[in-house]
Formats: sequence, C-alpha cells, structure tokens
Amino acid sequence: MNPAWVILALVAAQRLGELVYSRRNEARLRAMGGVETGAGHYPFFFLVHGGWLAALAFWVGQGAIVNWWWLGLFALLQIGRLWVLASLGRYWCTRIITVPEAPLITSGPYRWLRHPNYALVIGEIAVLPLAFSAYTIAVTFSLLNALLLVHRIRIENAALRDR
Repeated sequence: MNPAWVILALVAAQRLGELVYSRRNEARLRAMGGVETGAGHYPFFFLVHGGWLAALAFWVGQGAIVNWWWLGLFALLQIGRLWVLASLGRYWCTRIITVPEAPLITSGPYRWLRHPNYALVIGEIAVLPLAFSAYTIAVTFSLLNALLLVHRIRIENAALRDR
C-alpha cells in the first residue's frame, strides 16, 4: 500500500477520534452550564477541514511521493496538538462553549500563546499537503482556514473577555 494513503487514513482517523472526544466534552460542558457562541460558522469549519482531507485524498494517487521532512514537521505539530488537548482536558472541543465559573487555562502552550490550537492547525493545513507536493491545496485551504479563523478568534475572544 502507498505510504501516502496510510498517512491520510491515519490523519482522518485522528480527526474522527477528536470529533468523538469533542462531542463528549461538549455534552459535559453543557451539563456544567456551558453556553455556545458563534455556532453559525461551525459548519464552515467542517466543510473546510473536511474538504482539505478530501482534496488531499483526491490528489494523492498511487504514485505519490512523500517528502519525509515535511511529514516529520507535521508529526511535530501533532505532538503540539496533543499538548493542547492535554492542557485543555475536559474543556477542549471543536465548538466555542464557555462555562461561567471555569478557569481560563494558562498552562501548557497557553502560557505563551492565546490560541495555540489555531496556530497548530494553520501549520497542519499548510504542511501536510506540502508533504505530498500539493502546493495548491496548501495555499487554497490555508487561505480559507485563515478567513474562518479571523472570524472565530474574534468570537472566542469576546466570549472569554470577562475572564
């Protein structure tokens, strides 16, 4: 089997696992009195991120050559992703849900960056396509993701302003 297909299958499985984890945390946060803000833009993230994986699956054919340097950088980004998930723990989810008395997380990568998860996702969306020489996918989906993140970060900052 082509290593590129294996890599994409692993990334897809990781993303699906994260969605399951997110749904569990969402239910827990709502049970704690959590309130969602900015739900209107959520389907666009699903489309952009899902479209990114679908575009890669379409692009990566049987003869795809993997650039292992870029893939190594992507693996480092995954370590950062795990650090973010571990730092946020039960508060991590793919939606913006705030719990009134919950503390603002300032440990882990949140010591240095306000939105480290978004920084990692920016890197992932650019780097994984580069591992397959899919430059157009890297640029196109990076721009689409950037447009969504500008909007989302404004909403999230407003939701967290009181903390």
